[in-house]
Amino acid sequence: MSAPEAPPKPTPSELEMLRLLWQLGPATARQVHEAATATRPDMGYANVLRLLQVMHAKGLLQRDESARAHIYAPAQPQDSLQTSLIKELIHKAFAGSGKELVLAALRGGHVSKKEREEIQELLKREK
Repeated sequence: MSAPEAPPKPTPSELEMLRLLWQLGPATARQVHEAATATRPDMGYANVLRLLQVMHAKGLLQRDESARAHIYAPAQPQDSLQTSLIKELIHKAFAGSGKELVLAALRGGHVSKKEREEIQELLKREK
């Protein structure tokens, strides 16, 4: 019996669409386009639709075709995909060390003061 196939890795543009869909919930291409133009006013509707179709073909999205306007939804939960991407990053960039990833984020100024406080609280609860 073969191992289950790893979910496809999204491109940066696909990841942007996934983030929108995780925020919106299942949505039509028009709704995704409206949400996308809030941060990317240059993004055309045809580009969004085509990207959603490609993502569906890759298995990144599910599509409900029961209505005239198809409804798109992520094929996997946000935390599941993020965990998969983090594992890959840790393996490739940090020689498998999660600690090194965390230290790099803390040293690199990628964590705000509020986020540091939240992390400290989480670590205290884990003891």
